[in-house]
Amino acid sequence: MPARLSDRIVDEQAALRRVATLVAGGASPEGVFAVVAEEAGRLLGADQTIVGRYDPDEAVTAVGVWADTGAALPLPDNKASLGGQNTATLVFRTGRPARIGDYADASGPPAEAGRGWGFRSAVGAPISIEGRLWGVMTVASTRAEPLPADTEGRLAAFTELVGTAIANAQARVELRRFAEEEAALRRVATLVAQAAPADEVFAAVTAEVGQVLSADITVLNRLEPDGTETVVGVWSSTGGGPIRVGTRVRLGAWPVSTLVVQTGRPARMDDYTDVPGPGADIAREAGIRASVGVPVNVEGRLWGAMIVASGDAPPPADTEERLAGFTELVATAIANAQARTELRSYAEEQAALRRVATLVARGAPPEEMFAAVAAEVGRVLGADVALMSRYDPDDTATMVSMWTSTGAAPPTPVGSRFELGGRNVHTLVFQTGRPARTPFAEASGAASDVFRGWGIRTAVGAPIGVEGRLWGVMSVLSTHEEPLPEDTEVRLAGFTELVATALADAEAQTELTASRARIVAAADATRRRIERDLHDGAQQRLVSLALHLRGTVRAAVPSGAGELTARLDAAATEVTGVLDGLREIARGLHPSALAAGGLRPALKTLARRSAVPVRLDVRVDERLPEQVELAAYYTVAETLINTAQHASATVVDVEVKTGEGALHVRIRDDGRGGAKLTGGSGLVELTDRIEALGGRLSLHSPPGGGTTVQISLPVTVPGRVGAPAGTALP
Repeated sequence: MPARLSDRIVDEQAALRRVATLVAGGASPEGVFAVVAEEAGRLLGADQTIVGRYDPDEAVTAVGVWADTGAALPLPDNKASLGGQNTATLVFRTGRPARIGDYADASGPPAEAGRGWGFRSAVGAPISIEGRLWGVMTVASTRAEPLPADTEGRLAAFTELVGTAIANAQARVELRRFAEEEAALRRVATLVAQAAPADEVFAAVTAEVGQVLSADITVLNRLEPDGTETVVGVWSSTGGGPIRVGTRVRLGAWPVSTLVVQTGRPARMDDYTDVPGPGADIAREAGIRASVGVPVNVEGRLWGAMIVASGDAPPPADTEERLAGFTELVATAIANAQARTELRSYAEEQAALRRVATLVARGAPPEEMFAAVAAEVGRVLGADVALMSRYDPDDTATMVSMWTSTGAAPPTPVGSRFELGGRNVHTLVFQTGRPARTPFAEASGAASDVFRGWGIRTAVGAPIGVEGRLWGVMSVLSTHEEPLPEDTEVRLAGFTELVATALADAEAQTELTASRARIVAAADATRRRIERDLHDGAQQRLVSLALHLRGTVRAAVPSGAGELTARLDAAATEVTGVLDGLREIARGLHPSALAAGGLRPALKTLARRSAVPVRLDVRVDERLPEQVELAAYYTVAETLINTAQHASATVVDVEVKTGEGALHVRIRDDGRGGAKLTGGSGLVELTDRIEALGGRLSLHSPPGGGTTVQISLPVTVPGRVGAPAGTALP
């Protein structure tokens, strides 16, 4: 091998080793470009070496330059557009080495720059990275003789090293980018796992996305049920801008977000210059030139969109794919938050249902139960107003309870009635027997007019059925723009079922009470009839018989018949005794003192007859319903008899008064106590009588502590369920 060729090979290998050492040491691409340009130029005897990178806009940018004279490259920004006959353009078009033997025949911007440097000939070789054309390395000569024929082949070794350096650098960049992206994803995932508030997650994820993707602005929008979009998260590289959390626009205002909503797929807009609409105006005001949007899907439903925007070049081609990991975390956070909300809502609803069920189980008065149900429903369903109404036979409705979130007085008081008709939930439920929902903008009729001044936007009503009969309606109303949730009707059903149970129980109890009252009244009427029959029949006949024996029969006895006279007198006395006994029986059937003067004289009579001293305090002057007076009288009579027979008491206090629509009687002795309501006690029968009248009897008798019997009797007949107190049953 000739010495000159051998020296050239040695020099070439040394140059390649020096470049390879830089590449292996992880030198920056810029450092490699400068060294490789110099090594190649010196080794190949060139006057100029240029390493050029192809740009997306069909231009070439010089990233490494060497000249044996040290002169600068005569190109603005070291960049020239491709075109014409020159090594950069030919390599770009063919992907193969190219040669310009005489620059007199060359053309295009790169050739013009070469002629400015005095190029006579040039050779270019492609730089490829992982099978993709990345750039070109060109060596040029200002001498008359052309570059050697093997220049293309010798350049290939250098371009391979350049390609390796660039690939390694890109790999490091991608690895660093991947690590940064994974770290960002972990930070967001940690927030999600810690159940951080949704607004905190939204703020964090937009910031992480903006920083990882080197965006200028990142926005997270939520799609609203009314067709608008709300900004729930925003990040800006400048820390400011016209876009704020809470900004709400109609669908179509954000161009990229609109495409995402319409297609359910990622969308891209590379130039906002001529895009119309307020969203585009806001984007231009924020300095946005291009943007990419991807959908956020929560449990298979489009929830919103995440948008990254740039003020200069469009976001990289892989932006959509890289955003996917973040949107999945956002979706998980939203789904978890919704699950927590639903679980909390379910727990609150179950607690509310238990409270109502407890009222139902203990037989709370209907008015108390109605008020409690309205309050529980309103709070659990997040309503502004909750009310319950009863349907009346004359096509009207009566409001039996109402609750408001503010505690404000209702526009119409409980007990008010209004006619059915028009389009409102009261009327729709009445007409169909099914749940109904009405936007107040479309509502009409008296039932809606009552609340129109309160700014109500939506109303939902559910029927209350009692044993197959439509009894009324439970309604919830909202002043918010967004409608009440879709499951409101279903959630109302749990409460209306409890109301129906309570109403059925109350009606059954009312019917039982009325039936027992009728039985007591019938028994009292029977006693009065027997008393009249005894008075008008047997008593009168016995009186007549006694008079006849003492008068007519005795006068007809002959003188001297003393024994017969004595027998007649004995018979008359016996008849009088029978009459007295019969009168006593009649008085037991219906106390005459009670019928004649009321409780005060009747109880005084009982006190006088009592075997135990009685201290009587009666503060009742007016006459009360007959059944109430009889129940009180019999209670005092039975208690005094029990005290005399069993208590060993020295005194009995009897207190009788009225108050709060009821008669209250308390009988207390100082005896030995220990009394019980047993089957053999007359108080058991009295309990039935008192409860039949809607009253209550209680016994307190601790051993050695005396005995107290108390009764409370309403002085009016209980009305129908849900009707005002005192209204008679139909």
